[in-house]
Amino acid sequence: MPTEKSAPAHATGALLLCRAEPDDVALVAGLLGEPMPLVRAGARWSALVPEGRPWRDGGEPVDRVATGWAAALAVGAPWPVLALWWDADRAGYTLASGFRRPVGYVWLANGTPAGEDEAMRTFAARLGLDPVLDLESLELLTRPDPEIGARARMRGLIAVLTRAGVSLPAGLDPGEPADRLRERARALPGARRTAGTVRGRDAARLAVRPPGAHGPAGRALAVAEVVAGAPLLAWGARHRSGGWTAAGALLAVHGTSLLVRAGTRTAPFA
Repeated sequence: MPTEKSAPAHATGALLLCRAEPDDVALVAGLLGEPMPLVRAGARWSALVPEGRPWRDGGEPVDRVATGWAAALAVGAPWPVLALWWDADRAGYTLASGFRRPVGYVWLANGTPAGEDEAMRTFAARLGLDPVLDLESLELLTRPDPEIGARARMRGLIAVLTRAGVSLPAGLDPGEPADRLRERARALPGARRTAGTVRGRDAARLAVRPPGAHGPAGRALAVAEVVAGAPLLAWGARHRSGGWTAAGALLAVHGTSLLVRAGTRTAPFA
């Protein structure tokens, strides 16, 4: 019978995989409000390793936090963000890309699928995976098998993503406790630590080179972000959701930076 590497029953953690270079991820990661190790995770992929304060100290569910963080990083950016999360009872993923509704899937700890099959098809399409071979592998992860637990299914998901360029550094294994992952990530060559807040220099870089749409669509996107950001920020604060508060903040900041940039471009020269 297949066995899995043991992990504490209380293991809770998350990984944020961004299809972007570490420099681009570092630019906006400070808006999440939590310092995190940032490492390369393959060709044009980066990984953020949360310390887990929102679910460790605030009692917020890890899936809600990770989903909010993924949305915050992906909003207005030209790259998607995949949040992998797990706790004692469940494991799953959430894929966020721009203003699209996030898509995700959940497995119970014993591996029982608890998601919608359509989510896997949407997931594959948004990441540009092979609609036949890769989708077939993903759909296998949605079929019941009492000998395949949630951690093994997460590893199966990562195996499919290797064909999209993902290569998790050694030691960053889904299912491990957040503190263990953090220590392993910090020891990796080239690892850096993101700021807990966006510093003045990075805020200026966002205003000059915001990661989003440009041209005629830029102003419409900016207005939409500012309009959506304020209520989302308020909702996150009211529900004490660090992830969704960060998403609202990033919407507002990014939208404003786009408006400033658009205004500068269209202003007449003296």
